[in-house]
Amino acid sequence: MEGDDAHRPIVIDFGTGLRFFGLTQPQDGTFAGVGLVSHLHWDHVQGLPFFTPVLAPGASFDVYVPAQADGHDVYDTVRTFLSPPFFPVSIDDLPASFSFHEVRPGTFPLDDNTEVRAAWIPHIGPTVGYRITRGGVSIAYLSDHQQPGPQASFVDPTVIDLCRGVDLLIHDAQYTDEEFAAHPDWGHCTIDYAVEVAAQSGARRLALFHHDPNHCDEMLDEQGRRAAALAARRGVDEVIVASEGMSLSLAPSEAR
Repeated sequence: MEGDDAHRPIVIDFGTGLRFFGLTQPQDGTFAGVGLVSHLHWDHVQGLPFFTPVLAPGASFDVYVPAQADGHDVYDTVRTFLSPPFFPVSIDDLPASFSFHEVRPGTFPLDDNTEVRAAWIPHIGPTVGYRITRGGVSIAYLSDHQQPGPQASFVDPTVIDLCRGVDLLIHDAQYTDEEFAAHPDWGHCTIDYAVEVAAQSGARRLALFHHDPNHCDEMLDEQGRRAAALAARRGVDEVIVASEGMSLSLAPSEAR
């Protein structure tokens, strides 16, 4: 999430796409950004050491990580997987300056015009969803969300409150109904359930995200059309199938 020059870019999770985003950012040590990590599963953090802006002295990165159930310091927890033998370089050896912050449910400011709210989200292990409000635009991000059961309509009230009335909801949409039946406790949800969350929370538009790696582009396009038809019947204005490199520009009243 980027704004004008007065704002630091906000990166939500550190998957492999972080490498490509890094190529668009300053490489000369002037990068200053914010990272919001939803949880520490490997697919959400493995891009961090390949984010080239932090390979230059002078760069800075404020990173927010959910409080861990074992009570360990979040920086120490990150260091356990970003160090030998799991990776040849320790995070302490990266030239950038890192500041790690423990996240618990609540609201905190990033700057005078940007506010972040975090809430626990049903998943496997400590996981938060984020709601970011900047310049009158609100975005909610729920990357991994455990659906309570097949064809479920119940949505945790905390989730509904976090997403209520947002301009954009970026939501887990990994499975079809048939796939969910085979993986009911893997911490994810169906495309239909993503629409359910958007409809119940009054989100204006929904971006389907965290696609199953086995879903090809043609399948995602078809599922997107089906989800859009379902969402239209439930009062959600727009459904977007998120893709690598996609860029959206949002205004408080409409997408441009």
